[in-house]
Amino acid sequence: MNDAIRNFLRLESASGILLILASIVALVLANSPLAGIYQGFLDVPVAVQVGALEIAKPLLLWVNDGLMAVFFFLIGLELKREFLEGELSEPQKIILPALGAIGGMAVPAAIYLLINRGDPQAVSGWAIPAATDIAFALGILTLLGKRVPNTLKIFLVSLAIFDDIGAIVIIALFYTADLSLTALAVSGACITVLAFLNWRKVMDITIYVLVGVIMWVALLKSGVHATLAGVVLAMFIPMGRDPDKWSPLHQLEHDLHGTVSFIILPLFAFANAGVPLQGMSMNEIFGPVPVGIALGLVIGKQIGVFGLCLIGIKLGIAKLPQGVNWAALYGVSILCGIGFTMSLFIGSLAFEEGSSPYLHQDRIGILAGSFVSAVLGYLWLRKTLPKTAADPLP
Repeated sequence: MNDAIRNFLRLESASGILLILASIVALVLANSPLAGIYQGFLDVPVAVQVGALEIAKPLLLWVNDGLMAVFFFLIGLELKREFLEGELSEPQKIILPALGAIGGMAVPAAIYLLINRGDPQAVSGWAIPAATDIAFALGILTLLGKRVPNTLKIFLVSLAIFDDIGAIVIIALFYTADLSLTALAVSGACITVLAFLNWRKVMDITIYVLVGVIMWVALLKSGVHATLAGVVLAMFIPMGRDPDKWSPLHQLEHDLHGTVSFIILPLFAFANAGVPLQGMSMNEIFGPVPVGIALGLVIGKQIGVFGLCLIGIKLGIAKLPQGVNWAALYGVSILCGIGFTMSLFIGSLAFEEGSSPYLHQDRIGILAGSFVSAVLGYLWLRKTLPKTAADPLP
């Protein structure tokens, strides 16, 4: 299991560095003479038609609705594995990251709502600063080398898992359009089939994926965000009882991790991080929406994560991870303000398809808040972590 943890951390850290590069390229292109080509690339129409069923979207939405469903599928696989046999299978290890995730979602959302109260259109973005980007945060930790205890990295990963659960619930409950009962019925039928396949211990990955694709199309037409199909499908992928035998869940997780980390997430960053600043006034750049998001990420995250962890430890219901002191815990709490991927995704749902004047303003807040959190977290940890290498995982 230790090898699996190390491989995961290595992969996520490298992905975070690639995300940074993709974001920088997108920002440069969106504010250069090539801006028209960049926007034209995102607007390329892509259509798939089978009989009377047609799905026609610009490339940007295929990335956000289609490729991100694969990302959510991987998240679902990781959640299931962690709860069945990973770090989250031990109850005593769940409490501290769960508390941090709850505080890290509640306080940033409260700060955003406080700043944007009275504007119903802006209020819809309340969940944007509630997310943490695990790839980016681990990428920053990697810059500090072997001084970072592995228990601190595992705490960050565990917190991000609970954060992802919260984001999934928020998307399902608060970011749905008008519902189509017919499409929802088809989705329900797909879930029934998946449950039956799992109950019968069917181990053929192909049939699960085929049913999952049908469920994704149904959810796309239903008004519930289609990316949730990925999470639902993952819950029914068999783990396999014998750890020495082939596992569909382990196989899919292994096969998808590189694709998601090095292709899907960087492409998502490239498609969504390009903020055209030309013609944007100072009132827009420093408006309530970007300021609320930035403060939620920079201030709200560290207060929420560290504060609730502190309360839990002082009450005796949780304890600091081995080899982690209060200063290191606070440094990771700052890094949790890197919201990027999930924040951009929720922002695209809250201010959908350019119909809101806040579409590009939210990206400014996300990029600024994530950048400041990354820099502050790195500087804090660089100053407070021991100068010698941390002990490896036992």
